[in-house]
Amino acid sequence: MPQSSLFVDDDSLTWESTADGVKRKIMVYEPDMMVVKVAFEAGGIGAVHRHVHVQMSYVASGVFRITIGDETRELRQGDAFYIPSNVWHGAECLEAGMLIDSFTPMRDDFL
Repeated sequence: MPQSSLFVDDDSLTWESTADGVKRKIMVYEPDMMVVKVAFEAGGIGAVHRHVHVQMSYVASGVFRITIGDETRELRQGDAFYIPSNVWHGAECLEAGMLIDSFTPMRDDFL
């Protein structure tokens, strides 16, 4: 089920709370790809998890401690990261910020 519009107005979308200090907006999607905006308060945690989807994320703002597999790095605005399919990963927000996550294929579990 593809997103119905070619253009998406951010103000028309609602935030969904996913954890303490973490919320997301599904921006646009189609069966092969999905883009999601994730806002974190300082101290917000993206719990360690894995999924079959390939994920690429852009740090739009803030500072994050990102763990992918056995490697952990501190990332800031302008940085990006790649998560292969089925690799354990998580995030800790050190300074309030936002990630822009892209998934392929789309995350049916988010809808």
